[in-house]
Amino acid sequence: MTDPAPTLSNTAAVRAILSRHGLAPSKDRGQNFLVDPRVAESLVDLAGVVSDDSVIEIGTGLGILSRALAARAERVLTLEIDAGLVRALGEEALLPENVTLRHQDALDVSWPALVRESGATRVVANLPYAVSAPLLRRLLDLAGALRDWSVMIQRDVADRLLAEPGSRDYSSLTVLHRLCVVPRREREIASGDFHPVPGVRSSFVRMRPVAAPPSPDELARIERVVRAAFGQRRKTLANALRGAGFAAAASACERAGIDPRTRAEQLPPEAFVALSRAFEAIGAAP
Repeated sequence: MTDPAPTLSNTAAVRAILSRHGLAPSKDRGQNFLVDPRVAESLVDLAGVVSDDSVIEIGTGLGILSRALAARAERVLTLEIDAGLVRALGEEALLPENVTLRHQDALDVSWPALVRESGATRVVANLPYAVSAPLLRRLLDLAGALRDWSVMIQRDVADRLLAEPGSRDYSSLTVLHRLCVVPRREREIASGDFHPVPGVRSSFVRMRPVAAPPSPDELARIERVVRAAFGQRRKTLANALRGAGFAAAASACERAGIDPRTRAEQLPPEAFVALSRAFEAIGAAP
């Protein structure tokens, strides 16, 4: 069943607020504002938010998702990088009392410290398209601290998260996520549900941590191997690793039980854990 299209008044209201404060959506920051409260409420449902949750939101925008979260969660901490939007949110009184707004860049935050400070149990966000990949990576280090996180991202990024080994979309992003979380695409979001209308479709994906995710330190070691292996997809695994500065690549592959002639996209995520540990064991990690 498809959702009803957002009414003109929702889009018009967003435009009117931006106009009153002399603001315009920033393409560089990937600003596309959700305009339909019904969609925001649906996303909160799909994210599994309950009354005792403390939620961190990335990218407040004009607060449409913040308000939907505040109606369900105990408290919401929302981060917004744009000073103009922070000013507009305050002057228009757009946020409920149980929402704390911080003028802060989500890429500059110490996420483990923020989660501890806020008592956060979940992250829910309409991620700015321009910085979705680095923010997704930062969230992986929270797999042992959060119940889950749910994010709106470009559909092609969601395709990569959900890809299987051997497929075109299988990538380093896939591997790192599969080692930490079980991703599930909960909903597709129509381009017309945003202002301005983006040139891509969006997916809402919920990430549930696996039972025993790698520690942040081990994940960083694995990441170096994974990115080197996928950095030159047309090369064999051993050649790609050697080209990235990993000495004794063939020996590490042998120790991990991996054919050095295979290619990165053919390996399951667990193979990269074994390979990373093999490099550590023989002292050949760069």
